[in-house]
Amino acid sequence: MKKFDLDIPLSSVTLKGDLVIPENATGIVVFSHGSGSSRFSSRNRMVAELVQKQNIATFLFDLLTEEEDRVYESRFNIDLLANRLIETTQWLMENEDTKRLTIGYFGASTGAASALRAAAHFKEVIKAVVSRGGRPDLAITELPQVTAPTLLIVGGLDVPVITMNKMAYDQLESTKDMKIVEGATHLFEEPGKLLEVADLAIDWYKKYLR
Repeated sequence: MKKFDLDIPLSSVTLKGDLVIPENATGIVVFSHGSGSSRFSSRNRMVAELVQKQNIATFLFDLLTEEEDRVYESRFNIDLLANRLIETTQWLMENEDTKRLTIGYFGASTGAASALRAAAHFKEVIKAVVSRGGRPDLAITELPQVTAPTLLIVGGLDVPVITMNKMAYDQLESTKDMKIVEGATHLFEEPGKLLEVADLAIDWYKKYLR
């Protein structure tokens, strides 16, 4: 298993990222974090470690610099976040260590909107998208252009976000599914609930990413 602590040079900024490539990996999951989160998110790191055990590479990176993250509005600037994800994905497609890997996205909270916008941009290049407690409704106009199989995962107690996801689900024209994790709130902090999310995500990637 190879591990890299990377600086990703984009057009306007350099972002930090953590890349892990297991032996015989054929695909990579790129994590798009939600508002106020970073590549150090304990929840996303737990999911990433379980994904790696399936011989799938993972890439966790900061969509914002430390200075940008201090500006509350930047965290909800979906245009900015989506453009950062698009540029970073392009970088991965050209990087020697990752260019042979098929690409999937894992988006949490507002990160799901940026992931779906990027998936709409890249079309068939993106093979799978998973949203955890996401806000896909913030990418509502781009959803019909998404071709990647898309899985929406929502906590059963996260009632407002369930409604938002159902609205987004209706706009998706790709292969799609929506799973409700019973007894879970927005962050899936209840015992065992995040593990359920990881299992659902891994099944989706095993089906569509390879």
